[in-house]
Amino acid sequence: MNKIDTEQNNINQLQRALLALKEMRGKLEAIERAKTEPIAVIGMACRFPGGADNPDAFWQILQHGVDTIQEIPQERWDTEAYYSPNPDAEGKSYIRYGGFLKDIDLFDANFFEISPREAVSTDPQQRLLLEVSWEALENAGQCIEQLSQTQTGVFIGVMNNDYSRLYSGNSNSIDTYFGTGNSFSFISGRLSYILGLQGPSLVVDTACSSSLVSLHLACQSLRSGECDQALAGGVNLILSPDTNIFLSKMRAVAPDGRCKSFDALADGYTRGEGCGVLVLKRLSDAVAAGDSILALIKGSAVNHDGPSGGLTVPSGPAQQKLLRQALANSRVAPQQVSYIEAHGTGTPLGDPIEINALASVLCEQRSFEEPLVVGSVKTNIGHLEAAAGVAGVIKVILSLQHQKIPPHLHLKQPNPHIPWQELPLAIPTTAKPWHSENNTRIAGVSSFGLSGTNAHVVIEAAPLEKAGGAGGAGEAGGAGEAEEQGSRGEEITERPIHLLTLSAKHPQALQQLAQNYIKYLSSHPDIVLGNITFTSQVGRTHFPHRLAIIAADHQQMQQQLQAYLNDTDDFSIHHGHSSQQSKKIAFLFTGQGSQYRNMGRQLYETQPSFRQTLDQCDTLLQPLLGESILSVIFCDNSEGDRINQTAYTQVALFVIEYALAQLWLSWGIRPTAVVGHSVGEYVAACIAGIFSLEDALKLIVQRASLMQALPQGGGMAAVFTTLEQITPLIADYPQQLSIAAINGEQSIVLSGELQVLNLVLQKLESQGIETRRLQVSHAFH
Repeated sequence: MNKIDTEQNNINQLQRALLALKEMRGKLEAIERAKTEPIAVIGMACRFPGGADNPDAFWQILQHGVDTIQEIPQERWDTEAYYSPNPDAEGKSYIRYGGFLKDIDLFDANFFEISPREAVSTDPQQRLLLEVSWEALENAGQCIEQLSQTQTGVFIGVMNNDYSRLYSGNSNSIDTYFGTGNSFSFISGRLSYILGLQGPSLVVDTACSSSLVSLHLACQSLRSGECDQALAGGVNLILSPDTNIFLSKMRAVAPDGRCKSFDALADGYTRGEGCGVLVLKRLSDAVAAGDSILALIKGSAVNHDGPSGGLTVPSGPAQQKLLRQALANSRVAPQQVSYIEAHGTGTPLGDPIEINALASVLCEQRSFEEPLVVGSVKTNIGHLEAAAGVAGVIKVILSLQHQKIPPHLHLKQPNPHIPWQELPLAIPTTAKPWHSENNTRIAGVSSFGLSGTNAHVVIEAAPLEKAGGAGGAGEAGGAGEAEEQGSRGEEITERPIHLLTLSAKHPQALQQLAQNYIKYLSSHPDIVLGNITFTSQVGRTHFPHRLAIIAADHQQMQQQLQAYLNDTDDFSIHHGHSSQQSKKIAFLFTGQGSQYRNMGRQLYETQPSFRQTLDQCDTLLQPLLGESILSVIFCDNSEGDRINQTAYTQVALFVIEYALAQLWLSWGIRPTAVVGHSVGEYVAACIAGIFSLEDALKLIVQRASLMQALPQGGGMAAVFTTLEQITPLIADYPQQLSIAAINGEQSIVLSGELQVLNLVLQKLESQGIETRRLQVSHAFH
């Protein structure tokens, strides 16, 4: 090897080393970006006190300042038997109030394929979580049957096991389902099992901060790539008086049943129950999938009080460290945060500690003209304990969407132990607008556990171009509320006609679903109907009992739904029972001769997905054809006959058929098999993934060009008769005419010289045999 070769070899090695370093640097940068990538909330659902069975109903409670606290329902336990105004009375509690859900004993076990016997032994917290999680996924526009075997994680906060206490002292009532029905691990495990999810599945118990810690862990799992989608939230039900007795002894709860957070009369919190679930994705994945984004989780942090005044005593310094770490993880400056959803339990010890910690971290560079706004949802619905954090997050997301901060209740005289006059901080007692100069609104949510574990999450309003709310009327248990449906993967425009598809496992549930949609459409007349129908088609699991409604607008859709409920016959209403959940579908792509001028024009003008695909093909084809194929297809002048010239015909058919297939796919219509005839073979191969669109277009252009160069003067025709009848008629023309295809017992295609072909066709027509000339430029096949 000479000196020049040696130097060149050294240069090559150096270039390879530099390239390897560049690739390594890119990977490290990608890992670092992933650590801080915002997490998109793409769906949510809830069951909270006061009839807040969905986010929309919850927002009505919040914005109108509704106090949902009530006396303990008699069906829970005999309140008088366990009540005493004396907190030291043995076995007694001074609590008579709380935030409660209705009908927690009701559950559609068959919907989740759980036997009635197993359902009885299953903690209602498990049952409630199943229903709310299903609704959250529907709210996200996720077709649940397509989630099976995906890396979807489940992170659920829970702390109370009251249901198992009902078995205490009665071992004879324990059956084989007792363990799976009451152990905490099965709360998340059953959900993953029923939905077929294969990501991390775990339960978190950090007392009152459980659901917010669960959210923190879900975000970490997404950023690390451990899962690609996650369900995070918490659940809490109050089924036994035992915890009330314990909290009464601690003097932790308010005798009047009200969380008077930050008020001078604050004397403890009020217990509440409920369930909230969020559906999460990495922002980049949510954008790529076309998901509606409700809000962004910028970052979060978790810590412990460490050494404080006592095991259950909060620590101001620890809360300050938590806030600073959450802001650092979120890449957010303190002055960017405009609202804090506080832990705000309303205890005389905890409130001053929390406010002072917030002021120390978030108010240093803040003016009194633009104070930090602080509120707590506990004043509306009580302290939901394991579900408290997710309730605060859902409140913040709704506030960001509506650009309004709801009123904070029960604040009459601010706590005198808090130096309000010195702090640029405000607590809204009436609803106030939530705006910002640069349209960036950021909030924080705090949740502190009684055992000392603290969590804080930083949330930002969704980008305007991606913000939205997908949702729908959940069928589980025949409950749910129809909500706005977001367009996933397709830009929805107002179409002249719409198809709404609803389904359920039971006829009664389908009727309830129809009623929910009537109610929602009537109360939301401005919602784009195309968004609702799109998600009903591709963002839902389709059950055996099905309903399809065709309508042009909101009013007609409501009328058709009501006609279905009234059992009125109408050609626009189709309903019945499907005996097969998933039928096999095949796409068949036709060959040359089926083309015509302006084919697909109405689809191009009304269907964004179809138009986008045709435009993409046209862009790729122009360097190959030297002109736009769309000008050939959509032509109204004398040059319209060019579509029948092979050089254009085959290309035009390919792009139309390919765009049609992509439109069907965008509607959720997926084939088990694809079949093609002639030119259609190339479309079928492309859809099947045998070659790319770019390569397919190159092939079809070259194929059409070569065929166009062949001698002209030929023709083709379809003849609707038998092979035995046609064979004698063409026997005299073996060199000029032949059978090109046998498509059926009485479907023959002839191909050959045009003069001879016309002669044979005249003979056939004189015998009463139907013929059809094909629009082709050559005698193919």
